[in-house]
Amino acid sequence: MNSNSALKRFVPRVFSRSNAPDAVERMVKTVKATHPKADIPMIMRAYEVAAKAHTGQLRKSGEPYITHPVAVAQILAYLGVSPVVVAAGLLHDTVEDTEYTLDKLRADFGEEIALLVDGVTKLDKLQHGNDAQTETVRKMIITMTKDIRVLVIKLADRLHNARTWGFMPIEKARAKAKETLEIYAPLAHRLGIQPLKTELEDLSFAVINPKLYEEIKNLVTLRNPGREEVTDKVIAAVEQELRSARIKGKVTGRPKEIYSIYQKMVVRGRDFDDIYDLVGIRVIVDTVADCYTVLGAVHSKWTPVPGRFKDYIATPKFNLYESLHTSVLGPGGRPVEVQVRTEEMHQRAEYGIAAHWKYKSRQSEGSRSKKELDMTWLSHINDWQQETADPQEFLDALRYEIGAKEVYAFTPKGKIIGLPAGATLVDFAYAVHTEIGHRTMGAKVNGRMVSLETVLKTGDVVQILTSKDPNAGPKQGWLDFVKSKRAQNKIRQHFTKERRADAAEHGKECIVREIRKRNLPIQRMIQLEALQQIALQLHFADIEKLYVAIGEGQISAKSVVEKTESLLEGDNVSDVSTVDFSIPPAKRNNTPAAADGTVIVEGVSDVLVKLAKCCTPVPSDEIGGYVTLGFGVSVHRTDCPNFIVLQQNAGRITSVSWSKTVSNSVFTVNIKIEALDRSRLLFDIANTLSEHHVNILNASLNTSNERVAKIRFTFEMANLTHLEQVLKAVRKVSGVYDVYRV
Repeated sequence: MNSNSALKRFVPRVFSRSNAPDAVERMVKTVKATHPKADIPMIMRAYEVAAKAHTGQLRKSGEPYITHPVAVAQILAYLGVSPVVVAAGLLHDTVEDTEYTLDKLRADFGEEIALLVDGVTKLDKLQHGNDAQTETVRKMIITMTKDIRVLVIKLADRLHNARTWGFMPIEKARAKAKETLEIYAPLAHRLGIQPLKTELEDLSFAVINPKLYEEIKNLVTLRNPGREEVTDKVIAAVEQELRSARIKGKVTGRPKEIYSIYQKMVVRGRDFDDIYDLVGIRVIVDTVADCYTVLGAVHSKWTPVPGRFKDYIATPKFNLYESLHTSVLGPGGRPVEVQVRTEEMHQRAEYGIAAHWKYKSRQSEGSRSKKELDMTWLSHINDWQQETADPQEFLDALRYEIGAKEVYAFTPKGKIIGLPAGATLVDFAYAVHTEIGHRTMGAKVNGRMVSLETVLKTGDVVQILTSKDPNAGPKQGWLDFVKSKRAQNKIRQHFTKERRADAAEHGKECIVREIRKRNLPIQRMIQLEALQQIALQLHFADIEKLYVAIGEGQISAKSVVEKTESLLEGDNVSDVSTVDFSIPPAKRNNTPAAADGTVIVEGVSDVLVKLAKCCTPVPSDEIGGYVTLGFGVSVHRTDCPNFIVLQQNAGRITSVSWSKTVSNSVFTVNIKIEALDRSRLLFDIANTLSEHHVNILNASLNTSNERVAKIRFTFEMANLTHLEQVLKAVRKVSGVYDVYRV
C-alpha cells in the first residue's frame, strides 16, 4: 500500500472537495450573521475579480482554483472577521498566482485590502531560492505586527490547504504538515483561535502518522459510550448544584482532540486509559462572581485534587484566555476536570482575538478589555527577526518562541509580562525594555532580593533594580542562562557593538602610528574625503567599517596609508575637513614615592607635611593646610568635614599646593562601595582593583538584612585620573550600584 493510499484509507478528510454550487451564497450568509450591515456588493466584486483572474487554473484536486479562495473566505466569515478581511481572503492568491497586480488591486479595492493581500503573498522563489519559505514567514511576521488580520488570513489559507493535502505528493504533504505543527498551529494558539488550532493539529498529525492517528481514533470510538455515561452523570450533578445556588448556566462535556491525546501519551508518558477516561466538563455562567460560586460548589461536593487549581481569570493567559480550572475526584473516585467561565470568556477561549470581530456587536469599542489588545509578543518577535540575518536561525527561533510554554509575571504596577518557561529575571527586564535589561544589576521577587539567575514562576511580582551609571551594560555571562530570544539578541547585539567600537578605535590608532612612523603630515593624511575614497576602493560602505577592518586585522594600516599617500600625491583630493582622531593617552607606569615632598607649604621650605587620613587627598583635589602642634602641617581636601571645622581657628590655616613632582608619587585613597549581596561579590571587586594595579591596604564589609553589602577599601594609587578609571571599573561589577570616595 503506497502512502497516498494509506492517507485515503485512514484519513479521508484530507481529500476534501469544495466545489459546492452554493458555496458563495453560504459564505455571504455567514458574513451577514455577524455583520448585518456588511458591504456585500464589495465582497461579490472581490469574488468576481478573483474568479476572472483564476480562470483556467485548477487545484491539484482537479477543482477550479476559485474554490480555494471561496473556502478561505468561508473560514474567515465563520470567525466573524470584517467584510474587508473576507474580501482580502477572496483575493489573497491573485497577486501571487495570476496577472492581476498589486497596483491594480490597490486601485480597485483600496490601500487596506492591498496591504492585507500583500502580507500573505509569497515571495518570488527565483529571488530567494531555498530560503523562499523562510522569507515568506519572515515577511508575514513583519506585516502582521502592523495588522494582525494578515495572520488570520494566512491561518485560514493554511487550514483549507490542509484539508486537501491528500492530493499532494506524500513527502510534500508531510513537510507542510510538519511546518504547520511547528509554526502555524502554535500561532493560532497564540491568537487563541481554538477551532483553527485544533483542526490544524489534527490534520497535520493525521498526515505525518496516519496509522497512529487511526489507532487513537478507534480507541476513542471504542471507549466513548462508557465515558459519555459517566460524563452525563457528572453534568447532571453539576446542573443540580447550579439550581441549588440559583445560578443560570449551561454545563457541557469537553471533547478530546486526537493530537492532544497523542501529545499527552508521548510527552507526559501517560497511558491512553488514564487520559481518555478523565472526564472533562465546562460550566458557562453569566458573571465572574458566579464563576467563583460554582467553583466553591464543585469543591464542596467533590474532593479537589491538590495542585490542580488554576485561576486564569485573575491572571489571564497571553492569548486572552480566561477561565477557572480545577480537578476533583468525582463519582466513583474518578477524576473530573472542570472549567468555569462566563459566556464572554468562552467566546474568547474559542475565537481568541477573532472574538472581538465576531461578537463586537455585543460590546462597544470602548469597553474592550485592555488584555485583548496586549499583543506585545508580536513586536518582540519583530524585534529579533530584524536582528537575525540567517534565515534558518530566524525560523528556529520562531519555532521556539511561539511554541514554548509560558509563565506570567507582574511588574510592581500590575502589568503582565509573558515569558517562555524557564525565563529568568534578566529575561523579564529585557521584556519590559531594552535599556532596563542593559542596566539591570539586581531584582526583587515578591519583595525579596534574589539572584538574577532565578527562574520565574507564574504570579511572581518582579521589581528590577537598575544601575545609575549611564555606561552600564549587560554581562557576557547572562547568555548562559537567559531563555528568551529577545534577551539573547539584545545582549549579543550590545557586545557586537562594543567590540566594533573597540576595533574601530584600535584601527584609528594603527593609522596614526603608521603615519608617524613614515614621518608624514597627519593633518593632510587623515582628510575625510581621501579616507572615504580609500574605503570605497576597498569595498567598505563607510570609513567606520574601514577602521573596524584595520582594528580586527582584516586589512593592514600600512596598505591604507600607502593608498592614501598615493591618492593625495595625485592631487585628486582637495584640502577639506579632517577626521576626528581622538586616540586614548598611553597608560602611565607610575613608580611609588613617599608622600612627603609632594605638597608645598607657602612661605615655608622645611616643614613636616602629612596627608590627612580622614579625607586622603590626591593630586587634582583642592587642598588646604592646618598647622598642628608638634606634627607639622596636616593637608586636607577643602571639602573635608574635619577641615571645615578646623577653619574656625583661622590662625592655623595655611595655603598649600601640589608640587611638580607629584606625578611620581603614590597616595592613599578610601572608597566605599554599595552593592547587592551575592556570592563571590568581594572576590570580583578585589579582582577588578587588582586588574587596575591597585595596592589594597585594608578592606571591610558589612551586609544588612536586606542583602545590601557596604564595602570599604583603602588602597594606594597615583592620581585622580587613575582613581576615576578605578571607580568606573568597579561600577561595572555585577551588583554594584554605587561607589564613591570617602
